[in-house]
Amino acid sequence: MNSYFCGMNILKSNERFTITIKTVFGLEPALEQNLQELGYTDVNVINRGAQIHGTWEDVYRLNYELRCGISVLVEIDHFRFEDKEELYKNIRAINWTQLFDGRKTFAIRGFASSKLFPNTQFPLLLAKDAIVDDFRARTGSRPDVDLKNADVVLDLHILDNHATVSINTSGDPLFKRGYRKETGLAPLNEVVAAGMIYLSGWDKKSAFIDPMCGSGTLAIEAAMIATNTPAGTLRESFTFMHLKNFNRNVWEQIVEAADQKTTRCEAKIYASDDSEMMINKARRNIRTLPFARNIELNTIDFRDFKKPSETGIVITNPPYGERIGENVEVLYKDMGDWMKQQMAGFNCWILSSNKDAFNAVGLKANRTIKMFNGSLPCDFRKYEIFAGSKS
Repeated sequence: MNSYFCGMNILKSNERFTITIKTVFGLEPALEQNLQELGYTDVNVINRGAQIHGTWEDVYRLNYELRCGISVLVEIDHFRFEDKEELYKNIRAINWTQLFDGRKTFAIRGFASSKLFPNTQFPLLLAKDAIVDDFRARTGSRPDVDLKNADVVLDLHILDNHATVSINTSGDPLFKRGYRKETGLAPLNEVVAAGMIYLSGWDKKSAFIDPMCGSGTLAIEAAMIATNTPAGTLRESFTFMHLKNFNRNVWEQIVEAADQKTTRCEAKIYASDDSEMMINKARRNIRTLPFARNIELNTIDFRDFKKPSETGIVITNPPYGERIGENVEVLYKDMGDWMKQQMAGFNCWILSSNKDAFNAVGLKANRTIKMFNGSLPCDFRKYEIFAGSKS
């Protein structure tokens, strides 16, 4: 008997099951902290993610409120297979028509590491065929595939001879918050930005400064955290909304409860950049948000920025030197000098993939966290700047 038929209870609103939240490598501690902040105390941290037990109400809530997760997965089935025919057979055995309507579009994404599949895309195509064939057999018609804007997103994870089939209840990655209308050349992922803030230990009250803010992502995430504004407040669609068991009343209650927990911002948030064009982009991104007045935007070179208070935090994502003609070592040396001369009493955090440029800062990092920004392995380094310090 296929294990799926035992797992069909996941479609019941009060059934508890395992929920897997994916994140970026290095942000696992931030994700755990974020989950605990939301009241989930029994958290199992895994590589690039975490797992909890919950119901569909928790799925809705996580998608709306979670800051440090990229997607929320609910497992449908897991099984062992010996060849491609058995993989197809097991996926085909799932009654997909109970999960979503054939008029919905779908896409299947995932990961495959198996000697059976030199082409890692092949098992995804096989799974797509199995789903389509199941719909045809049961209903006489088939759902369409939409790789860019699918209503329903499914996840297939294959490791050796083991497969896990899940619903990606988020659909689009959760870093697509909805507020960022304009970006620069190398925009910072919103989940990475939120994770950096959690990892920094910012108290949500002291001054927050990003002196190279680009389109304003770090400042916006800081304001959302400080005001307890749900990360998904501007999102209009999630995959779970297109499933047959979607309960709109429960969803609306969760949204209302989360929105009522927002608070006033106690911190002053400063975002600056030497590019007027980038500040204008940041201004357009920020203006639709209710806490816009708490973010002070200025066009100024960081070298000329004077600290606004005796203590606070600096978190910034400077250029890495990936573009031809960038002399980033001079930039990082100037950052080190600026921190020593202007930011006494502050904790300063820098994210970069450029180790040589880090050496030019001229300060010893008090802490280094390994993480990824996109495909780039980076260091997130902390520099505690003490009054009168020479190092």
